[in-house]
Amino acid sequence: MRKSFAPIEMWEAVKNNNSNYDYMFYYGVKTTGVFCIPSCNSRTPLKDNVVYFRNVDEAIEKGFRPCKRCRPDLIGYNPEKKLVNEIKRLIETEYYLLKNVSSISEKIGLSKTQVYRLFREYLKFTPKEYLEKIRIEKACELLEDGILNNAEIGLEVGFASISAFYAVFRKQTGCSPGEFRD
Repeated sequence: MRKSFAPIEMWEAVKNNNSNYDYMFYYGVKTTGVFCIPSCNSRTPLKDNVVYFRNVDEAIEKGFRPCKRCRPDLIGYNPEKKLVNEIKRLIETEYYLLKNVSSISEKIGLSKTQVYRLFREYLKFTPKEYLEKIRIEKACELLEDGILNNAEIGLEVGFASISAFYAVFRKQTGCSPGEFRD
């Protein structure tokens, strides 16, 4: 522990999932053999079953294993950020197959609302905006190649209609695909 905490203060931090105490101390649950950071969203254990540790090594030395939810052994681990990166990777690799945010959420296994919330919270824009951005970047590459015509490019990058492609392209680049090509 960087600072000494009274057992009552540590228990209050655990009971209230107080993230201000994360990585300052850890708590273990005797009945499960698992240790966590104070802000872990696991069910609150019984006070009598809780033991406290100064660091990860001490908890492991005493025979406790890290919680799979809060991952106290990985400082700064953030499962939501990992999900956002997974969604971004999916969009970047399958942009031409994804019809909308519902198809993204189905592939990831989250609700549409969760996908939107995560994107807004971590990236400050929506998954739809990111999908459109990636599609337009790919369309620009194809326009520069000059092999396909504008309509073929719009369909190739995943737009359901040519008019949607033209509208999003103009919104993001300030010109039409034809003007961009020239």
